[in-house]
Amino acid sequence: MNTGAPARINVMKPWLGAEEAAALAEVIESGWVAQGPRVAEFEHGFATAMQAPEAVATSSCTTALHLALVVAGVVAGDDVVVPSFSFIATANAPTYVGARPVFADVDAETGDLTAETVAAALTPETAAVIVVDQGGVPVDLAPIRALCDPLGIVVIEDAACGAGSTYRGRPVGAGAEISAWSFHPRKILTTGEGGMITTSRADWAERARRLREHAMSVSAAERHASLVSPPEEYGEIGFNYRMTDLQAAVGLVQLGRLAEVVERRRELAGRYRSALADASGVRLVGDPAWGTSNFQSLWLEVLPEYPIDREGLLVALAEAGVSARRGIMAAHRQPAYADRDTGAAALPVTERLADATIVLPLFHQMTDDELDRVTAVVLEAGRFRP
Repeated sequence: MNTGAPARINVMKPWLGAEEAAALAEVIESGWVAQGPRVAEFEHGFATAMQAPEAVATSSCTTALHLALVVAGVVAGDDVVVPSFSFIATANAPTYVGARPVFADVDAETGDLTAETVAAALTPETAAVIVVDQGGVPVDLAPIRALCDPLGIVVIEDAACGAGSTYRGRPVGAGAEISAWSFHPRKILTTGEGGMITTSRADWAERARRLREHAMSVSAAERHASLVSPPEEYGEIGFNYRMTDLQAAVGLVQLGRLAEVVERRRELAGRYRSALADASGVRLVGDPAWGTSNFQSLWLEVLPEYPIDREGLLVALAEAGVSARRGIMAAHRQPAYADRDTGAAALPVTERLADATIVLPLFHQMTDDELDRVTAVVLEAGRFRP
């Protein structure tokens, strides 16, 4: 029975199909489904694509951030400057090593940390800064490294959303000593779950590979290759942060499509921009002067002159069958951090963006009709009425 309700438009859909299914079947037939040859192949391919000397696959971006902090030498008692305007994992990772996350504000246009906001949050105990390519918008890394490198402060790039974005003509992450990536289903390159470390430091990569496998001196692949398994040692406390060959097989297919996916997302973002060009009271995030975004998240700021607030626009979209989402969270407002000492920096831009932004639907398979339905709601809701 047709109820007349409009077909739902999701905020995102992963682009998965027959090629991924075939890659999974091939791994299953091989009999080796845990971390093995496909993971090594994915690491090599991803490192090449991101122009990184080393890549280490992990079980998630959160575990990649944790390992990045460990191999960079961040320890209990250190401070780590992070944006509050980010998924909470960015702040959680420093707590895993006993460090204190110190929140810094972000740029109003990009939602990213800047050298100025980082400088305002530095303390004598600062050992690291985690910068984020928020929603795929590349952070302006060079000025932040120019500030931090002479002070011996390591800059870790949280590139969870960044695959396919560029900074000064190169892939994001290429200019960082160490970066962490996500392959969650909401990312444009997905393995279901999974993450990656890329780094210019061979010693950091070597240690991360051991630590992700319980700090075992002999890898599972090496043990499997030998009829008489060599004895292993455990030189430090490690973790179980491995990626499987099943995930890596999917990742390899997705990596081969990355350029096509980014081109399509940028095309759709351009159509959104054209459709909303004359809309008063809203602002779409765009490319910064120093790079290009993959538009992993296309967020829109609802300005004070718009007739309704962010919550009202979310309701209007939902009534039209459009599944939008509130924008990036403010981690410092969450109960987990409400009673913690996270520095005393004022975060006015973070709070404004957290209160006034929404993420619009954007996915590879999106049709012109679906995009028109979304923009029609934004335009209609923005008309002032007596």
